[in-house]
Amino acid sequence: MSQEKVDRYKKEKAHRKQTVKKEKLQNVFRKCAVGLVVLLLGFWIGYSAYGSYASSRPKEEVEIDYTALTDFSEKLDEAAEDGK
Repeated sequence: MSQEKVDRYKKEKAHRKQTVKKEKLQNVFRKCAVGLVVLLLGFWIGYSAYGSYASSRPKEEVEIDYTALTDFSEKLDEAAEDGK
């Protein structure tokens, strides 16, 4: 080995713990980032699928009967006219 290679090896060996620690930290960060992206993608796909499902379902129509309210209003008007 040339002296340059020996020096490079010694320098690498001296900083090996720091380098391994840094690589492990980068791997954890990378795994967290990929996990977050997968989680968000899954949520988005689920939300879109539910939206498509909900929009394809028939809408319920509700009919409101106002006859009781109308009758009550008419009776109030009649009572107000009788009171005058």
